[in-house]
Amino acid sequence: MTHRIMGIETEFGCMIQSETIQTQRVKVSPEGVAARVRDYVFKTLELGIPDLHYRDWGEPPGNGGFLFNGGRLYIDMGHLEYATPECANLFDLIAYDKAIEHIITAILRDTGLSTHVAFYKNNIDHFTGATFGCHENFQARRDVPFYRIVIPTLLPFFVTRQIYAGAGRVGGYDDILEFGDGQYSVDDFHGYQISQRADHIVTEIYEWIQFSRAIINTRDEPLSDYTKYRRLHLLVGDSNMSEYATALKVGTTALILDAIERHYEIHGEKLPIPNLDLADPIAAIRHISRDTSLRWEVDLQNGSTVSAIDIQREYLNFVQKVLTELDETAEWILTEWETVLNELETDWTLLTTRLDWAAKKWFLDALVAEEKLTWDDPWLKSLDLEYHNIDPENGIFYALESEGCMRRVITDQQISDAISNAPCNTRARVRGYLMRNLKKQKMPCIVDWHHIYAGQTECYEMKEPLDISIPKAQKWLKILKLRQRM
Repeated sequence: MTHRIMGIETEFGCMIQSETIQTQRVKVSPEGVAARVRDYVFKTLELGIPDLHYRDWGEPPGNGGFLFNGGRLYIDMGHLEYATPECANLFDLIAYDKAIEHIITAILRDTGLSTHVAFYKNNIDHFTGATFGCHENFQARRDVPFYRIVIPTLLPFFVTRQIYAGAGRVGGYDDILEFGDGQYSVDDFHGYQISQRADHIVTEIYEWIQFSRAIINTRDEPLSDYTKYRRLHLLVGDSNMSEYATALKVGTTALILDAIERHYEIHGEKLPIPNLDLADPIAAIRHISRDTSLRWEVDLQNGSTVSAIDIQREYLNFVQKVLTELDETAEWILTEWETVLNELETDWTLLTTRLDWAAKKWFLDALVAEEKLTWDDPWLKSLDLEYHNIDPENGIFYALESEGCMRRVITDQQISDAISNAPCNTRARVRGYLMRNLKKQKMPCIVDWHHIYAGQTECYEMKEPLDISIPKAQKWLKILKLRQRM
């Protein structure tokens, strides 16, 4: 794989047991709990440095901050959100994605909140219709035409990727005010669908997240050298509990970017995969998710009908053809990608130990049959939610994992290391190093992804995502210290 930085942003849901609040007269709200967890991270555990400045109109000082592991924790619209550090290694990213779950769970136990508070790594609120995001970020080359090559090539991939990246859900939802075609309403779908975000995606591309939930957010904010890089920012993905599903989701995307950039070097602006444009990407993403037959057939602009599996095979073949020099991680991705597509075509139950939607469907199908339930039973929505409970003692996913029913791709030790240590091969290492030293010197600082301000106006630039020069950072600290004495 090409060394490119990748990251995941996860928004967590929070629920408080109403019975406990009533009996113990506990006055607490989900927003208050989220803020308490954030404060515990920065003030009690001292895992990072809180913001001293306004980052945006909705992010005042103290709303969040950067962690010594290179990531960022903050409050967004009342809920807790975590961004992993920049990772250049796929399995490092999985460890950092999981690290925050361990931190939150430990805090809830330390504070006694675990008896009546739970955090969920999912994308939907069955009761209000709200959706929580899981955003992926990939460094991309500036010289490869974004709107003419990258976006047209990637859109069919993102629409169909849910067949192995979906987290699964019970029921459906229609953003009528945003989508407005009247095809679905919140109550007319009572079955099981494979993606949580599919119902909430209303357009293909859009620049502003707040106004239209798109597959790809096109805001040009590279957070690095603007002349060399873009940032591919995705809104379409589900929050995966499965380490394997997360690795496959991110890994396949990274390999396709590698292949697109390599193809551009050889063929210029010739489209890498022609004749694969979907007739209606938004209708297709909903249809695939809701297709209970699991055939996942969609219409193309050329009038033909193909399956999502066939579309994914086109991308797999494209990557295999273009990328000839593969490292161990790339080999793993290609092998698992092909295996998953083959098994989806044969029997989806072969994937219940790897894919979230398959594991959840297998579990709920068994319950429906045993208890003679219908899919509109509220119990099923509750169990759907509990699959995503991040507490290992209460969550259904972790119960399956503890019984050896879910395949892992990293170890608990890797997750433990990721809690307080930054990745060694990206600028996150330098950021973490500078933050620790500035905190030790009790020197106020303003931290961002691509720079740190300290002292009066001293700025350390981190425009190169893979620049890990500690000596350069040490030199800057020495100069900063000398100027403070002047």
